[in-house]
Amino acid sequence: MGPLDFIHHLLNFIAPALGVGFLCALLGHFGPRPSGRRMPWWAQGAVNVGVGVAVLVGGLVVLGQDGRLATYAVLVLACGTSQWLVSGAWRG
Repeated sequence: MGPLDFIHHLLNFIAPALGVGFLCALLGHFGPRPSGRRMPWWAQGAVNVGVGVAVLVGGLVVLGQDGRLATYAVLVLACGTSQWLVSGAWRG
């Protein structure tokens, strides 16, 4: 596999985390505003993408295959929980 093929495969591997992570961050700004300082949407998205990539790597290691539905379900739950934490919604 050449370097361009590797980059192509890597980007396709992390694409679901990018999509779900930044979508959660953008949609999180339409909800109620918690008091206190908030991270900018792009920083929240970056945290969500990091969590999402960790979930995808964990799913690949545990299940032995990329693209399993269970991994994507955990990805959505993890990014939603991460967005809840970084937006400060848990404070009330």
